[in-house]
Amino acid sequence: MNFPFFIAKRTSGVRKNTFSGLIIKIATVAIALSLAVMLIAVAFVGGFREEISKRVFGFDGHIKITNFDANKSLEEIAPVNLDQALYDNLLQSDGVRTVQKFAHRVGVLKNDEIIEGIALKGIDSDFDWENFQQYIFKGAIMPIVDTVKSKKILMSTYTANRLKLKVGDDVIAYFVKDKIKYRKYNIAGLYKTGLEEFDHQFALVDIKEIQRLNKWEPNQIGGLSVFVDDIDEVDAINEHIYYNLLDHETRSSTIRETNPGIFDWLELQVTNEIIILALMIIVAVINMITALLILILERTNMIGILKALGAENKSIRQIFLIKAAKIIGVGMILGNVLGLGICFIQYYFQVITLPEESYYLSVAPVQFNWLLILLINIGTFVIALFTLIFPSFLVSWINPLKAIRFD
Repeated sequence: MNFPFFIAKRTSGVRKNTFSGLIIKIATVAIALSLAVMLIAVAFVGGFREEISKRVFGFDGHIKITNFDANKSLEEIAPVNLDQALYDNLLQSDGVRTVQKFAHRVGVLKNDEIIEGIALKGIDSDFDWENFQQYIFKGAIMPIVDTVKSKKILMSTYTANRLKLKVGDDVIAYFVKDKIKYRKYNIAGLYKTGLEEFDHQFALVDIKEIQRLNKWEPNQIGGLSVFVDDIDEVDAINEHIYYNLLDHETRSSTIRETNPGIFDWLELQVTNEIIILALMIIVAVINMITALLILILERTNMIGILKALGAENKSIRQIFLIKAAKIIGVGMILGNVLGLGICFIQYYFQVITLPEESYYLSVAPVQFNWLLILLINIGTFVIALFTLIFPSFLVSWINPLKAIRFD
């Protein structure tokens, strides 16, 4: 064993109930709590981003292709002539998972007492029911076939509650663009995405109903929704579609461009996450610096003996840095147990609930990004230990003669 380390081990044992022992415990707890808060923050914020993005994309697609003059209301947007070559080229494009046709018509739903504005979204046989199934609250989906026009409607629980309707009831929709028209639909099911922008506005019907109401030809639609495999590639795929596949009469836009409010809110959560991580790192570092300085001051006599025996400042500093690394390591183990434990409890038992009208979700979601968790652990250890290097130079300023007399 290296001689200075042997002497240090024989003379520097931290006695129970000493002030330095208390400081070490406080520093360990600070590291544990800081790391736990960081892990919980990234798991919950990541869960929010993933779940809300999935709901937005699941309802409206990642990229929308519409008539170029898209600044008009849903009622006034001119139809897109469906080009089968364009449809096939989209499906064959790299990164595109599926393409869905849609159309809109604004109307009013009415029962005996209440009138509720609605935007009917027409869907076709290519609609991805497997993905939408998770939002079905009651009832069932309404499969669309090419040969028969469906008179079913799928509305949100919000609209159904407003109109005091349930699955199986009939509802009359009125349309007043040119002259008053009305259609009767039967409620096949109720959906709930938790996103007010969709739940308060849309109901799903057969696209052939919208084409008939708008007096469109069978090949005329409101637009196309494009779903991609990798969300991170949305912008690149959108550029490819816009510049290589579309003509001058159509345009493509990402869901982030058409629904900026939701994604601005998500970016704000990321900013909050970064602030939390920075604050927790600062708390951990300050506690570790305090602990190291107190350890050095309480071991002044030992430092003097080691220097008198010929130990170099570098070797003595290593002793305290190794002790600090052990404190950090113990704190990180406790922090991982606490932070990941809370995340696993929430993931499996969903004990933390949220007001859905404010957060779009009724339960706080959790995402385990193991690479990010590993980087946080490594970063915490490296930053905390690195910042202790400068305080450890206090050892160099201690005079051996005075230190041996130090009590």
